[in-house]
Amino acid sequence: MTSEIQVRNTLPRDFDSITELTRSVYSGAPPWTRAQLESHVRVFPEGQFVAIEQSGRVVGMAASVVIHWDDYDFAGSWRDFTDGGMFTNHDPEKGRTLYGAEVMVDPTLQKHGIGSMLYKARRQLAERLGLRRIRAAARLRGYHRYAATMTPERYAELVSSDEIHDPTLSFQLKHGFKILGVVQGYLRHDEESRGHAAVIEWRNPQVA
Repeated sequence: MTSEIQVRNTLPRDFDSITELTRSVYSGAPPWTRAQLESHVRVFPEGQFVAIEQSGRVVGMAASVVIHWDDYDFAGSWRDFTDGGMFTNHDPEKGRTLYGAEVMVDPTLQKHGIGSMLYKARRQLAERLGLRRIRAAARLRGYHRYAATMTPERYAELVSSDEIHDPTLSFQLKHGFKILGVVQGYLRHDEESRGHAAVIEWRNPQVA
């Protein structure tokens, strides 16, 4: 399957397809706007990736921005780290952290290696730019099923020890990320996570 998929940097012609992909992945949330996607490609084209079929249809997408981590509150929200989704806080001069703002894959094509291809492209970018690390916040997608019986911190701990499977966090842990902590209000209106996310980190072995 992945032999038929190509990962490359995002181009303006991909924007409409990304919008449709967002609607299929996050049915209850507004999609990326054209203004946001245009801003991403303008300020940091190297950090934006799409996975495309031979037909040109976008089946996966990853968006990232370079930040100076110390400028932000550890418990900041997605809006804080992405400047409202515009990435105009991109800081290639002082920044040593690649912040992963988004990774999504067509729900009908999950478990076909597309997500792994996007994560590989992101790691290669961090290595090429000599960045210290990749950080992101993994929304705890499965937490709503356990919210009545445990704290989000305990949930993340059990996911880390492989006693609970979380659709997002488990995948990221398998790709070399470590949990640094759990924050509230990351995506305030996300029902699945109850607004909770695990702050995760991958360290660039060439630098760290």
